Amino acid sequence: MHEKSDNPFKFWRELKRRKVVRVIIGYLASAYVILELTSIVAEPWGLPDWTINLVSVLLAIGLVVTAIVSWIFDITPGGIEKTKPAKLAREQEKITKSPKRKLRVSDIIISILLVAVIVLVYPKIFKKDKLEQLRSGKEITVAVMPFQNMTGDTTRNIWQDVIKDELITHLTNSKELKVRQTESTNTLIQSKGLINYASITPSIANELSRDLDADVFINGSIKTVGHKIRVNAQIFDSKTNESLKAFTIEGETKEDYIIHIIDSLSAQINYYLIKSVMDKELNQGYRPYSTTSSPEAYRKYIQSRNALRTGDWQTAIKYGLETIRIDSNFIAATVELIWICNNHQIYEMAKKLCLKLYSERSEMSIYDEARINWIYARLFETPRESIMALKQLLEIDDQNPGTYSRLGQSYLRLQEYEKAINEYEKAMNIYKRWDSKPGSLYYVYLGQAFHETGQHRKERKLYRKAEKDFPVGDPIIKEELLRSQAVLELSEGKTKAANEYIEKYISSLEERYESEADIATGLAMTYWSAEIFDKAEEYYREALKLAPGSHRMMNQLAWFLIDTERDIAEGMELIEKALELSPDHYSYFDTKGAGLYKQGKYQEALQLFQKNWVLRMENAVYNHDEFLRLEAAKKAVANQKNEI
Repeated sequence: MHEKSDNPFKFWRELKRRKVVRVIIGYLASAYVILELTSIVAEPWGLPDWTINLVSVLLAIGLVVTAIVSWIFDITPGGIEKTKPAKLAREQEKITKSPKRKLRVSDIIISILLVAVIVLVYPKIFKKDKLEQLRSGKEITVAVMPFQNMTGDTTRNIWQDVIKDELITHLTNSKELKVRQTESTNTLIQSKGLINYASITPSIANELSRDLDADVFINGSIKTVGHKIRVNAQIFDSKTNESLKAFTIEGETKEDYIIHIIDSLSAQINYYLIKSVMDKELNQGYRPYSTTSSPEAYRKYIQSRNALRTGDWQTAIKYGLETIRIDSNFIAATVELIWICNNHQIYEMAKKLCLKLYSERSEMSIYDEARINWIYARLFETPRESIMALKQLLEIDDQNPGTYSRLGQSYLRLQEYEKAINEYEKAMNIYKRWDSKPGSLYYVYLGQAFHETGQHRKERKLYRKAEKDFPVGDPIIKEELLRSQAVLELSEGKTKAANEYIEKYISSLEERYESEADIATGLAMTYWSAEIFDKAEEYYREALKLAPGSHRMMNQLAWFLIDTERDIAEGMELIEKALELSPDHYSYFDTKGAGLYKQGKYQEALQLFQKNWVLRMENAVYNHDEFLRLEAAKKAVANQKNEI
């Protein structure tokens, strides 16, 4: 009975004597290293999905063979020999005293293999803990990079942005995540000059992610394997650039099938990051309202964006209209079309499209809903409502300099200059952290706010930076900068420096073939801004003399004479002539109303101010000065009635 119970221990001792245990440990360590290396090179080498399975089966077979061979044979100083029976081995040990055991080559090899295994296993053991740390106490902040087209087919470049944008939209719908939005990512990428997405390596993607202040980032590629398309994605820790999880989705190369691939990939990433997901997010048929299921709609949308980047806004509108004809629920395309129309004064179309989206906003993602609220406020309401919507957008993505800039512009329109400065400087700080620079308009608007608050030293420093950052640029913006610099120098009595800027300003206008009357108007505005009224009036009169039949020039001189109260009567005569030539121009009603108000005719002034305001808001052009005049007229009329 005792002998039988001792058999397992004898067998174990025999395994050790024949070095089977040592060999198996070394083999398993080697096998693990081989499997890990295979998984690492599988994607870059384009190996099929079954490669890992095949290697695993071969290694399993090899384990059995290795165990059998190590039982039968032994490696000795004299070469490979058949292992001696236990009894014979013990007799030889009694005769020959065993020398002190020396360090063997096999010991070194096993030690190296064990170290390699520890290096490979350690991140996997603690990777989950890292993600749990990211989840604990706060939302995980995610940045999504463009996917690289590695198919060799440039027609599939469209999917580089599509997959990125779709992932952003899907992930934004999860309240547990804070996702850097498309505009933030695209602005950063463009500011770095990364036009070719093939140059966005994992290390560069990591730098971009850090600039976006994200906890993790998603990077990936698109490949073709035979007749199938494969989308690979990886989630990286932004701090360590360590891969936390890899995903691979494969499907048919048909364009419409990639939509299903994106949905499946989004659900898997979502589930991994938050460990909870609604049923609809796992449903292959579910798509967020803000996206499209049509590859053709995507193609037209990308064509519209590309046309806009080259400044061809007419073609951009054409493709934008084709996009929403294919899929009227494609929000990103509709929003971009609204904005193009608004920027080019096609207000009727912009408002029609906006009203449709606004009525359906409850079905959208939280980001799209906030964005539509802002666009609606921009087109139909006042900067106050715009500010509220923009603050909602910042709650979703606080690393978008464009949102801070729009906030600054909204405060600027309300003449709340200190608040405007605060928002513009936040935008500038983000660009500084990105080691890039904003558009030149930032300098114009921020400079205006500095000027209005008397911060001339900061204003001058800003303009010098603008000269350095934009030695060549948009001539119209350059002219605004030159005019602002001239106003600054004139305001401080530095006539010589001001004249130098004025000469450059005139030269730039002449290069664009502006009329002499328009050049005179620009100079009049410059001197008026610097409160040098005699020179301003001189140039306004010269402009009207150069274009005597222009109702625009009549209105400009009339407004100057009325607003400065230099000659209200002459101003009223001029605005009457301007209205005869252009009876429907809403800003002319404001000029005449201002004249009537200063003449004490409050009721007549109020009627004109109200008429101007209705027409102005129909054209989505809020003007705070005109709003204040309207409110002042209402108050004056009310006071008159109370006195009666």
